[in-house]
Amino acid sequence: MAGAEEKLADIVRHVIAVFEPKIAVRLWTGEWLGPADGPVLALNDPAAIARLVVSPNIATAVGLWMTKAIDIEHGTIFDLARARPDIRTKAAMKRIDKLKIAAALPALYGLSRRAKASGPASGEDAKASGSSKAAIQFHYDVSNDFYRLFLDERMLYSCAYFDGWHDDIDKAQFDKLEMICRKLRLKAGERFLDIGCGWGALLIHAAETYGVTGHGVTLSQAQFDLARERIAAKGLEGKVTVELKPFEELTGQFDKVASIGMFEHVGWDKHDTYLKAVRKLLRPNGLYLHHAITRPAKDTDKAFRRGTKEYAAIIRYIFPGAELDHVGHSAQYLEKHRFEVHDVENWREHYARTCRLWHDRLLARMDEAAAIAGEDKARLWLLYLAGVSLGFERGGLLIYQTLASKRSKGPSGLPPTRRDLYRA
Repeated sequence: MAGAEEKLADIVRHVIAVFEPKIAVRLWTGEWLGPADGPVLALNDPAAIARLVVSPNIATAVGLWMTKAIDIEHGTIFDLARARPDIRTKAAMKRIDKLKIAAALPALYGLSRRAKASGPASGEDAKASGSSKAAIQFHYDVSNDFYRLFLDERMLYSCAYFDGWHDDIDKAQFDKLEMICRKLRLKAGERFLDIGCGWGALLIHAAETYGVTGHGVTLSQAQFDLARERIAAKGLEGKVTVELKPFEELTGQFDKVASIGMFEHVGWDKHDTYLKAVRKLLRPNGLYLHHAITRPAKDTDKAFRRGTKEYAAIIRYIFPGAELDHVGHSAQYLEKHRFEVHDVENWREHYARTCRLWHDRLLARMDEAAAIAGEDKARLWLLYLAGVSLGFERGGLLIYQTLASKRSKGPSGLPPTRRDLYRA
């Protein structure tokens, strides 16, 4: 296969000459292309690289990253992103010698068959509904110990809130809890529901700080077990309860309801079902905080739902069955289900920073992460956190907190300004 490997190396040299990336590239032969120092994109396995040439898609690229066929040395994925070439992809593709690649394809196909089968488990069985138990457990039941490696001390796995662009994830997540409770104007004695309660941090904070009686639901067994342990350790069994059940099975009425990073799992076709359930659970004039990742709207919802290849890869390999909406759709559906929207706040840059801090913390403990979840899955999560951070940084992903009330005639009961939310 020496001839095939040389043909592949020749194609790589040609592509690099066209794109002129601002980062060094090292071939499996040890040949060095590009700057003499700084981050290095290492192409370690010629058979795997040949597979990418033969089958150029996101799944193949992700598989190469997971198995270290492609790696970044002396830097991070963020360095690779900053090293994007000046030339536009469409313009570069016109300069690629397609005849050279076509002539090499038979040899590259033979070389690619030597590559170890690789690629992330896609959770296909969980794709029917992102809010199904199988889909939730596919992501969240990796291991509590795995998530402890990079989350804050309270283990909050949703966007933090920064009062300045600092690096203290514990403070930023505490400030997020405070902002949620302030927006909901929680008061002692109120019944508070957290749909998708995770490891219970919001419920515990609301009960300890604001005196509410809290109830939460999750579909993750690992989250449920640890949430119960934490509630018991705090002596809050009489104030906070959690259940392992879908939102559709909830009963009773609550003064305030929060959904923090859960709506993404519901799926577009179940938005009516979800908001009907929330409305039924909320007392008249009760407040609902809707905290969800979105994408920028397109000309039509049909075009919007097609998404991008990168978005499809995240849904397939990280959050099976999940589906994002756009903020206009969120507001439309809230009004459709007789909610009054009072406030919409964009936290895009907050989530870019949150995911960057998670990435850096996981990167610092990759040996432990690999021991817990396996190196391939640990590398997949590292890629995911970096990709999502870049998505928020560049505006391809957005996140909004929307405060709404169960609409009724007369005063809403909210103060005339938001000044109280930002008290020192």
